[in-house]
Amino acid sequence: MIIEEMTMPEFEAGLVRTKTVLIPFGATEEHGPHLPLATDTLHATEVGRRLAERRAIFIAPPVPYGVCRSTSGHPGTLSISTATLRLLALDIVSALYAQGLRNFILLTGHAGGTHTSTLIDAGEELLGRFADAKIAVLTEYMLAAREGKAIIETAGDSHAGEIETSRILHSHPHLVRGSAAREFPSFPVGILVRNKRKFWPGGVWGDPTLATADKGRRLEELVVDALERLVENLEGWVE
Repeated sequence: MIIEEMTMPEFEAGLVRTKTVLIPFGATEEHGPHLPLATDTLHATEVGRRLAERRAIFIAPPVPYGVCRSTSGHPGTLSISTATLRLLALDIVSALYAQGLRNFILLTGHAGGTHTSTLIDAGEELLGRFADAKIAVLTEYMLAAREGKAIIETAGDSHAGEIETSRILHSHPHLVRGSAAREFPSFPVGILVRNKRKFWPGGVWGDPTLATADKGRRLEELVVDALERLVENLEGWVE
C-alpha cells in the first residue's frame, strides 16, 4: 500500500489489514559519473514497492535527502544536517503513529555512518516516546552486501560500485550513463579533511565494470526476501 497513491478511505481500510509501515530514507548524492543522484532513494523505494506486492504493508513517501559527509564536496550532493534528519524521522514516525501505525521500519538506501547513526538515535528516542511502538532501523546496502555476498565479485564494494550499479541497471536502466572506472577513496586515517574530493575524485567506491542487470535483479530479490523476514520478526517481536 503506497501511501502517496492512496485515498483517505483506502488508508483507513489498510489500517484494518496492518499496523506496519516502511519509511524509505534516501539521499540526493553523487554516485560517480554514471549513476543518478537519486540512487539511494531509488534503492529504498523500489524494494519497498516490491515488498508491498507480497504482503500488506504501508510504504511511506520517501525522504530524498540525507547526511552526506564524505561526498559533500562533489557536484550534485545536497546534504542536510543531522539535526534536520533526526527531526524528520521523529516527526514522520510521530505523524504515522497518530494515524494508527505501530510497527515502523526506517529503511535507508544511504549507508553513510553519520546518517545511519542519526536514524538509530531518533529510533531510540521514539521507543521512549511511544511505549507500544516497535521500531527497526537498517540500511538497504547492508542487506544487499550481506545477502548477496555470493554474487558480488568486488571485495569492499560500496558506493556506486558493482552492487549499486547492478541494482540501477536492473531497476532503472534508462538512468545509467555508461559505466565508471574502479576506484576506492584514500582518506587519511582519523584526519578530517575539508577538500574531500581530493581524496575521492571520481566518487566511486568499488568496481562498476563488474555490474550487470542480472546481478541487480538477484540482489533486489534477496533484499526483498530479507525485508519480508524482518517484517515478520518485527510484527511478532515481544520484549
